Amino acid sequence: MEPVNPEHIRNIGIFAHVDAGKTTTTEQILFRSGRIRALGSVDAGTAQTDFLEVERSRGISVRAAATRFEWEGVTVNLVDTPGHVDFLSEVERSLRVMDGAVLVISAVEGVQAQTEVIWHALRERRIPALLYVNKLDRIGADPLGTLRQIKRLLSDNAVPVQAPIGVEDSFEGTVSLLDENCGDGPFLRLLEETIAERDEALLLRYLESGSLPKEELAGLLAPLTRSAALYPVLFGASNKGLGIEPLMQAMVSLLPPPASASGGPVSGVVFRIERDPVMGRIAYVRLYGGAIRNRDSVRNDTQGIEEKVTQIRKIDGQKAEDVGLLAAGDIAAVCGWNQARIGDIIGCADFVPVETRLAVPLLTVQVRWRSEGEYPAVVAALQELADEDPLLDLQWLQEQRELHLKVMGPIQIEVLTHVLKERYGLDADFGQPSVIYKETPAQAGEGYVAYLMPKPCWAILRFHIEPGERGSGLVYRSVVRPERLLDSYQNEVARRVPEALLQGLFGWEVTDLKVTLVEGEHHVWHTHPLDFAVATPMGMMDGLSRVGVKLLEPMLSFRISAPEETGGKLMNELVLMRGQFDAPVVKGERMELEGTLPVATSLDFPARFGSLTKGRGVLATFFAGYRECPPDVHAERARRGVNPLDQAKYILSVRKALSGS
Repeated sequence: MEPVNPEHIRNIGIFAHVDAGKTTTTEQILFRSGRIRALGSVDAGTAQTDFLEVERSRGISVRAAATRFEWEGVTVNLVDTPGHVDFLSEVERSLRVMDGAVLVISAVEGVQAQTEVIWHALRERRIPALLYVNKLDRIGADPLGTLRQIKRLLSDNAVPVQAPIGVEDSFEGTVSLLDENCGDGPFLRLLEETIAERDEALLLRYLESGSLPKEELAGLLAPLTRSAALYPVLFGASNKGLGIEPLMQAMVSLLPPPASASGGPVSGVVFRIERDPVMGRIAYVRLYGGAIRNRDSVRNDTQGIEEKVTQIRKIDGQKAEDVGLLAAGDIAAVCGWNQARIGDIIGCADFVPVETRLAVPLLTVQVRWRSEGEYPAVVAALQELADEDPLLDLQWLQEQRELHLKVMGPIQIEVLTHVLKERYGLDADFGQPSVIYKETPAQAGEGYVAYLMPKPCWAILRFHIEPGERGSGLVYRSVVRPERLLDSYQNEVARRVPEALLQGLFGWEVTDLKVTLVEGEHHVWHTHPLDFAVATPMGMMDGLSRVGVKLLEPMLSFRISAPEETGGKLMNELVLMRGQFDAPVVKGERMELEGTLPVATSLDFPARFGSLTKGRGVLATFFAGYRECPPDVHAERARRGVNPLDQAKYILSVRKALSGS
């Protein structure tokens, strides 16, 4: 198979807040392109990209689904992503490998919380995007109001390229603003003004004549969209198939082809892992450079290994086709890489974009199983699921026979329960979720360790530890000269410091700190490199015990719009939850309120919000980072393994493990 010209490829993700009609839009695209013969339905559980049993039964997408279609000689790799915030990790991984995006927005609900989260990620990565305002056939649809909201909350560079027809009574379709037969109107004037503002000479001509030639507007629209200088807005009613073909036309004509280096070295990234009952582990790969063929041995740069390709597949929903080739600019599923993990760099990293971090699990849950006989099967199943979603961060406490997962929210827990039952036949369930706290140094100080006994061993380390800026994570450096401590030993220390900080004095990850190795010593005869793997946690914990730690808790920023008469009750609830907020803004009969809330006190707030506002309130929340806890808040969790502060016991524990006994 010959590689497709990258100019004839589009890699596009379709994103939305839950229930904006994203999967229905994808279904219509596949139908109208001829990719499927009959329309499926989200409500009936027959949508092409909702193929997991839990997706069909719940009517929501929980996994990103890859499909493809052809339109006007262009092959589009389309990734339909989940809309619910609990599955934001799927969105995060898809964003990394997309060249363009379609953001679906409901004309009834308008811009919602997940819409904003995704939008900010698109802006951060400068991914060109189309905004598709859906559900214009529904009661309460307000296309002009939604457009104003888009320009206020997302970008003033959002510009309509269509005008909806017949929206007052029923939505009948759209007309292109660049069509010669399209009359003048507010949508066209907005398009002309927005494009004219990008060029001083063009703006002068527009101000003089009051309009611009439509062929000139059309010629500028694609380059401005592809450079993320403009974001075209289109309108439709996907449930009725209205506005779909103009959207498809915009996808292939306005969004960019992939930038790729077909003649260069292999360069790609694994962005998704699946398990196939016949082929085993399947790695979804976006390739930026070179080419990969069946039976090639390809280097996994992240893990420093080579693995052989057994088959290269094009995945289309539940269908798969062996194509034998993955060329630069394209996406495919690779079989045979049994050790591949999400985020692995394939070949060289030169052309691979960095990750965008959106999903931050704020809750941890303990897994429970029905009988002791199921314990090994539950462990194996969760290890496989954690391969597919690394943010689950499975913690297996073998001595305590406990399993813990990090999760985004209650819907994810429900889905995990369902998947364990349907996929593995296991009746496991989960305990009450608890908040994930963090620790940070209370002051500056030093940690010291001299690991000299029992022989043979020799590792001396001294660390300077100081608090860092909030949100800075760990900043590590060494000022020790190589003649005092060999570079190979220093590299081992650098590798072990982040591991040592996964559990602080209260059992939580330690963050927002600066660690400097200021002294180090090895012995010519007695030192083994693993001595520093043992010594580093002891030195770090010694330092933390000297400087003390402060507890940090996760925070949410919120935005509330509610009837004014419910404002007093709402603000009282917010105060009880330790919320902080600005003075309310009253607009007409509604009140708007913005502020922050601790996650720990507001776990059930979204569920109670409806009754507090008599079903007429709108609540949007976003992760707002970690903040120091008040003095009366204390949270501690059980430590995994032996505490390095108990140095004698810790050394015996580690030495026993190293000896294999």
